[in-house]
Amino acid sequence: MPVVRTVDFGTARLLPDIDRERAWLLTVDEAPQSYVDLDDPAHLEFEYVRRIAYAVAAAFPAGEPLRAVHLGGGAMTLARWLAADRPGSAQQVVEADLRLAALVAEVLPLPDPSVTVHTADARGWLAAAGTATADLVVADVFGGSRAPAALTSVEFVREALRVLRPDGVYLANVADAAPFTFLRSQLATLRAALAYDGADGGDLCLLAEPGVLRGRRFGNAVLVASRRPLPVQALSRLCAADAFPARVVHGAALSRLTGGADPVDDASATASPRPPEGAFTVG
Repeated sequence: MPVVRTVDFGTARLLPDIDRERAWLLTVDEAPQSYVDLDDPAHLEFEYVRRIAYAVAAAFPAGEPLRAVHLGGGAMTLARWLAADRPGSAQQVVEADLRLAALVAEVLPLPDPSVTVHTADARGWLAAAGTATADLVVADVFGGSRAPAALTSVEFVREALRVLRPDGVYLANVADAAPFTFLRSQLATLRAALAYDGADGGDLCLLAEPGVLRGRRFGNAVLVASRRPLPVQALSRLCAADAFPARVVHGAALSRLTGGADPVDDASATASPRPPEGAFTVG
């Protein structure tokens, strides 16, 4: 049966999937947040989550345990996947919604004790985290269907890069539509943060469906950034082989997409755009 609870930031619903015996969809105020299969944590229903998994698979040797930070927990889909795919990984999940975290712990408990859940503000928790302590930082924080302004600025990305080890990878889920005003500003913001970090500009790419990139619909894009060169060819092969193929935009093509967009700082940052009525985005 569905489970409906009032949580700190809205109304959460856990909806069972009739096609998979122990699988659940989590929504908050009707916006999809997470999909979890308790019997098969390797099953990643949402396309953008699979792209995040592809980025991890391409960037790190297979099976290697990672130290991961997940900003935004939801039903902990990625933490469950990483624990199953890379046993021994040490993971920190930061979820600001205390009652949502309690609901997930009650109905969809995490089987892996190496996953630690912190009920805290993501920006505040990150500021207190140790320097060079993580291989992976995933930013997937949404209040309903919008990413908070505080997690879209150069200052925020610089904090994430500080927490990463030199060869670590930063991943962010961004939702937008043509003319991509928000997405372009986020690309410029990541470039500025990498340059400030002294990483010779680092490396950056974007993963998204062709339909989103062509401006046909509102949708999710995954941004991938690192101080080291990214494995773009390997990542392109993984994304192309998906049931819903995605493009990897990198190099000159990414520069053209970014255009003349300016990075945003804490003073100018805004929340991500609200999806249009009927649009299906996840976050």
